[in-house]
Order: sequence, then structure tokens, then C-alpha cells
Amino acid sequence: MAPSVSSRAGAPGASEAGPRGAGVDGCGRGITYLRIAVTDKCNFRCVYCMPAEGVPPRSHEEMLSAEEIARFVRIAAREGIASVRLTGGEPLVSHRIVPLIRELREIPGIEDISLTTNGALLPRMAGALKDAGLDRVNISLDTLDPVQFGAITRLGRVEQALAGIDAALSHGFHPVKVNCVVVRRLQQDVFGMARLSLERPVHVRFIEYMPIGSDEERGFRAADAGEGPAGELRPEAWDASDTVPSRELRERIDAEAAAAGMGPLEAAAEGGAPAGAGPARYWRFPDAAGTVGFISAMSNHFCASCNRMRLTADGAIRPCLFSDAEYRVFDALRAGDDDAVARIWRDAVSHKPREHEVIKGTERFMSQIGG
Repeated sequence: MAPSVSSRAGAPGASEAGPRGAGVDGCGRGITYLRIAVTDKCNFRCVYCMPAEGVPPRSHEEMLSAEEIARFVRIAAREGIASVRLTGGEPLVSHRIVPLIRELREIPGIEDISLTTNGALLPRMAGALKDAGLDRVNISLDTLDPVQFGAITRLGRVEQALAGIDAALSHGFHPVKVNCVVVRRLQQDVFGMARLSLERPVHVRFIEYMPIGSDEERGFRAADAGEGPAGELRPEAWDASDTVPSRELRERIDAEAAAAGMGPLEAAAEGGAPAGAGPARYWRFPDAAGTVGFISAMSNHFCASCNRMRLTADGAIRPCLFSDAEYRVFDALRAGDDDAVARIWRDAVSHKPREHEVIKGTERFMSQIGG
């Protein structure tokens, strides 16, 4: 199924009212943060992100080039974008990632460049990424249990992610954040994850499970939503009951900390949140080197303060993660028409929704959106 693209995408005169000012959306929110999917490919196959066989292959001609991405960022920077996060898929599988970061570092107005990764390639790439100008990294790690990690990622080993965390720290990236998506029926050891912040200066963030990617698009059948073979994860069976509210998670961690003879999580002091804190709310164990954060995308959504837009690897601007509305900018970039790119950007910004709706899925996989 081809992804749906807004009928407004790139149409002349599409935004009759126009934006309320460069960098401000129709609801008065300042738009300063851009997430870019540099590829939809990945060396893992995380069950909530893409199917076991990966996403359908796309030719290079169908995807934005590094030069086109950099030109888009130059235009977006003039419209108020100051922070850029590079995502995928897995951005480190792209051979162009280092030169792209180097080029983005030279763009006036871009103050912060970050990257989200599964960490597997960081041990051999961290030095080059740092030298190119990357400021910080987020590493995805949903469990410390080796068997569960293999089941979630299908292709990965937990030792790879842990080595990636160590590589990021040793090369001076700051802050280093560890992202954990929590799904109730997986029964992850969230206390064990939180303990990573005790001795390492990392910021462990628990993210509420979000219904991204529809059952139909994933190729799942609702009739098969029952028990599968032993050890097989079945995300098509996950539903709203699998979202664990952040407050419940914090209470669970505190209870296990008490059982282990530790003090409870304490709200991080003012100024104690890491750079680029975004929507997370931060806590810390007494005397811990790092923090524990909670991103409540479902139980207490943060739409009123959302400052981000997304660019997909195939050249569509996506104003909201939870909406399938997209504004195709690929053709304008390929044609080198910067004025058209700016018009489409402003149109997309002006139509950013006030808040996301309650959804059961999206037409694209998370790997195709860019997280």
C-alpha cells in the first residue's frame, strides 16, 4: 500500500491564509525542531517498527539525496529551525551520514544536531560522527534481557546496544539518552533499565507504547491475534491496554527500588534535565550519575508545546507523528526550486494540527516516518 500524501502537498495557493509568521504554526507554537529520516532501512527489524522482511525496497532515485536534505535544512533554518535530529530506519547504515552531518554543521542557524540509533554501529563510527559535528545521540534499548532483546529486534544482540552506549560516552557525546518503549505484555524489567543511570551518566527515558503502523499495512491479520509459537512477539495483538502510563511506571520503579534497599526517584532539580529534554519529565535516584525520564505521549500528551516537524526519506513533510497528512516536497527539491520548497514548508507548518487524535494505527511504519 502506497503511503497517503495530503492533496494539499505542493499545490499552488494551497495555504490561502498563509502561516502566522515564519517559524510559527497556526496555533501560535514556535516550530524550531526538525526530525529527518535519512533512510528507511535498518540492520534490525524491531517488531513495533517494521516487518520481519524489512520495508519494500526503494531505488536511490526515489529517495532524497544528502545534498537535497542539506538544501532543505538550509531553507528550514531560514524559517526558524534550530535543532535537527537524524533518524531512520537506522541512520548509521547510510554511507552518507558523516558527510551529511558535516554539511549540516555549516548551516547558519542550526545550533544542535542529534541522532537516534540502535547503537550497533556506534563503536566503529562514534569518532567520525563526533569529528563531523554531531552533538548528541539517543540509543534505543527496550530491554536488558538477551533473549527478549533478540525477540524484539529480531536481528540484534543486547551487547551491541550496550557497546554503543559505552562508545558514545567515551567519545564525549553529551547528553547520551537511552530510549525504552514499554509494552505491558512484554513485562520488561524497567527497574533494571532505570538502574543504568546509577553509575553511567546516561538519561534513561521510558516511552509509552504508541500505535504507529496499522495492522493492514504491517501485513498482520486480526484473526491471527491470538497466541503464536513460543517466543514469538505478536504486535498485531497489542492494543491500548499495552500502553503503560508513565505514572504507573514510576510507581513500579519506586516499589522495586524500595525492595532493593534504594531510595525512590526524586524529581530532577531545576536545570537538572539534559539538553534537548523535549517532552520528557526527568527524575533521578539519589546520588545517581544520570537521570530517568518519562515521555507520556498517550496518557498525557504534549501537543500544546510540540515544536517539531518531520521530513521522510522520500521527501514528505509530516507535521504530526500521529497523522497521515503529508506535504510532498520531493519534486520541488529535485527540481532545485527553493521558493517552492519554502512555500510547501510554510503550508505544512500552518496546518500542523492543534493536537493528535486517538488513533489505532498509521499508514506508514515507524521506520518510514522517522520516529
